[in-house]
Amino acid sequence: MDKWLVINWHAIFVPSISVLELVIRGSLVYLALFSVLRWLPNRQMGTLGITDLLVVVLFAEAAQNAMASNYTSITEGGILVGTVIFWSYLLNWLGYKLPQFQRLLNPPPLLLVKNGRMIHRHLERELITEEELMSKLRQQSIEYLEDVKLAFMEADGSISVITSDSKTNLMPPEESKSKSDLS
Repeated sequence: MDKWLVINWHAIFVPSISVLELVIRGSLVYLALFSVLRWLPNRQMGTLGITDLLVVVLFAEAAQNAMASNYTSITEGGILVGTVIFWSYLLNWLGYKLPQFQRLLNPPPLLLVKNGRMIHRHLERELITEEELMSKLRQQSIEYLEDVKLAFMEADGSISVITSDSKTNLMPPEESKSKSDLS
């Protein structure tokens, strides 16, 4: 009965392993998962970005271990969560500051259809069947492949489409603005 009321404050807050080891472990896991997820086909990602997915998964794991006392202190869980936040912020910051680094974080759009013709090697690369592509086109109210001028797989796994009947504004911005002011 005495065990129920005794709190070992030292075990709760003092890490049982080196803080540096925790940071290195958190960094290695984050960067390894980031690398694996970055090179998976985009359709596996849905609408979550890679860093978003990693943060959610690693936060949950780090917090769960700290709460379930798989670590010997809450501090260890906090250090791992802080490490995940650091890497997430650093990668996003580098992508913002260095455009060439952004390509590592988010792949450029991949052309899937051009002038009504599927680009089969790109579909194969992303593991998309013709039926899946046509399903995505129908969801955007496009019945025939011939109506598609361009279709891209975006970095988040979604498919954006430009149809043949899309109107493009060919007027210079100044003329376009002055004409819209008249109406």
